[in-house]
Amino acid sequence: MRALIQRVSRAEVRVAGERVGATGPGVLALVCAMQGDSGAEADKLAARLARLRIFHDEAGRMNRSLIDTGGGALVVSQFTLAADTSRGNRPGFSAAAPPEEGQRLYLRFAEALAGHGVPVETGRFGADMAVELINDGPVTIWLEIPPAG
Repeated sequence: MRALIQRVSRAEVRVAGERVGATGPGVLALVCAMQGDSGAEADKLAARLARLRIFHDEAGRMNRSLIDTGGGALVVSQFTLAADTSRGNRPGFSAAAPPEEGQRLYLRFAEALAGHGVPVETGRFGADMAVELINDGPVTIWLEIPPAG
């Protein structure tokens, strides 16, 4: 399972002009389930994000996590994180999980993250979404939990 994490001052996602999810200080997590992923990878990725120390402490060092700061997370599905750009000019997405499985794992990730005490809002799986954010730092981190086996 893959995620692109952006530390944000705020972020929101809209579908057809309607705001469906938002967060204040915290993270925007763009999430992609890959072929072979299971609930175990979703749970591990959520735990990793909840504890990822990317927020400043009193000394100005990145030493605090979402759990420490009480920050929120806007979780948005993004199958294009599975893009294979190794050949030609058109990315391939065959490494992404099938849509039904991708949705199940995306929702499991969001639920697991909330289970760590992180306030979570989501986008709408499979929808054409408009995401707006103010990247804080900027801090952008790639996280990946490879499938077991």
